[in-house]
Amino acid sequence: MPNRFTLAAILSLMAYPALAQQRPLVTEDPETVGGGQMLVEAGFDYVRDAVYPVSGLEGHLLRAPLIGVSIGVSSIAEIQIDGGLHNRLSIQRRFAAPLAGVVTATGDETSSVEDFVIGTKIRLVPEGASRPGFGFRFATKLPNASNESGLGLDTTDFYASLLLAKTVESVRLVTNVGVGILGDPTRGDRQNDVLTYGLSFARAITQSGEVVGEITGRVNMRDGVPPPGTESQSVFRFGTRYTAGTIRVDAAVLVGVTADDPSFGVAAGFTYVFQAFQVP
Repeated sequence: MPNRFTLAAILSLMAYPALAQQRPLVTEDPETVGGGQMLVEAGFDYVRDAVYPVSGLEGHLLRAPLIGVSIGVSSIAEIQIDGGLHNRLSIQRRFAAPLAGVVTATGDETSSVEDFVIGTKIRLVPEGASRPGFGFRFATKLPNASNESGLGLDTTDFYASLLLAKTVESVRLVTNVGVGILGDPTRGDRQNDVLTYGLSFARAITQSGEVVGEITGRVNMRDGVPPPGTESQSVFRFGTRYTAGTIRVDAAVLVGVTADDPSFGVAAGFTYVFQAFQVP
């Protein structure tokens, strides 16, 4: 007979039409939102000591609102659009960098939009009693943020990842492994291929509440010094989610691992799922 934590996990997951991953985690679950369903999420994050090695800026960064939309085009596939309308950096330090001379911000603050990411996720193999679920995601980051603001790279990047997930009693475990093809913001004829990864968990505590956590990042695989803006990065994220009907609210803390990551941050937001259309 299922224990109370297993039952809590099942009831919590049934609150949404599918097991698809939502805020505050960014590790992608292979489960999709569901055919004809639309997932809309919004929130903000604030981090201290954000470093921009290409523009030579360091400071405290507010991103708000961050917006994401996932559209279930079938029972196994969804289209994703993620980005933000306003990033504001309170500049604490300037240092020598390849494109520092391009930055037009002369005061102690600069702002820009967030780069938008357009992607597709496909569930390849459903989760079984003794096997994890498998999926695949590919996405393109667009150069919406300008390098004149110091917050953008003006590069178009491509990502592809294999997604795995398994529920063990009250815990949902998700793993992503993939590759990112990142343009060199200082040269138009060079790129850097990096290894991307993510590992997350979500544990149901009650019928509505979960504790979640993850580590995500990328690893530079190039010998020697990587092109600026493509360095290794890694961030821990730990938080909670609470579901009420089709609305889920979340909050999390962030801790950077490498010298190019923010030292500390907080994030919060909500997710809403609804039936948008009927799949033929």
